[in-house]
Amino acid sequence: METTAVSFTAKDVMALRHKTGLGMMDCKKALAASNGDMDAAAEWLRRTLKGKMAQRSDRVTGEGLIGIAIDGPNAAIVEIRTETDFTARTEEFVAMVGEVVKLALSQSAGEVRASEETTARIEEIRIKTGENVQFARGQKLEGGRFGKYLHHDGKRAALIQVEGEVDEEILKGICQHIVAHDPTPICISEADVPPEEVQRVRTEALQEAEASGKPAQIATKIADGKVRKYLQEKTLLDQMYVRDTSGKTPVRKVLGAGVSIKRFVRYTVGA
Repeated sequence: METTAVSFTAKDVMALRHKTGLGMMDCKKALAASNGDMDAAAEWLRRTLKGKMAQRSDRVTGEGLIGIAIDGPNAAIVEIRTETDFTARTEEFVAMVGEVVKLALSQSAGEVRASEETTARIEEIRIKTGENVQFARGQKLEGGRFGKYLHHDGKRAALIQVEGEVDEEILKGICQHIVAHDPTPICISEADVPPEEVQRVRTEALQEAEASGKPAQIATKIADGKVRKYLQEKTLLDQMYVRDTSGKTPVRKVLGAGVSIKRFVRYTVGA
């Protein structure tokens, strides 16, 4: 009986396992199907296991990491999700997020989309971990100066874009404020709040005051006060800076004169 010679060795199987992170049997099958060609075997695994991974795409992805990259006049922030915190903290996952956010720098300003290269890099981690790893979202900013803050767990972050001369540490501090402040700022200044949102707050406050029996004139003053409080609590420049223990310094004072915030992006993994 004619037999087919084995075209790979145990060392080849181990090398493919080290390269892909997959089991010995999967690596052995891949090498057998590829006549011992290492690159072809890796591609065989990607094609074969991609179908299996598609069956896991409905699994909940509540963990993950955020990545931020700044390169001159360009900056990007992305969120990559996965199923478990264990996977999110592996060296491979952390490295992948770093690569994906750097790829985002080459895109046009606005929403970041998962390119073919990004998708291929994410699929490598999906196949290796067996988890439902997904590109969740991203933003690319262009122009001006940037500041960033990434919380130590990698799950909360902020990116800010400004015009004007300002110290990098100040921008980092404001990003920390954006991440930490409760309530979260919804926009930069009072002028950016949608008129319908202001009207909603005013109407609810007015109705509440009138329902409690307040005269119309008093009810109007109460409503005006609640609108002022809402705008102070919700707009970044008017919020009290969290790093000032006195609680009396608004962010606009920390930022200083001659500097304007163009945009900020705040991400929380899974939110």
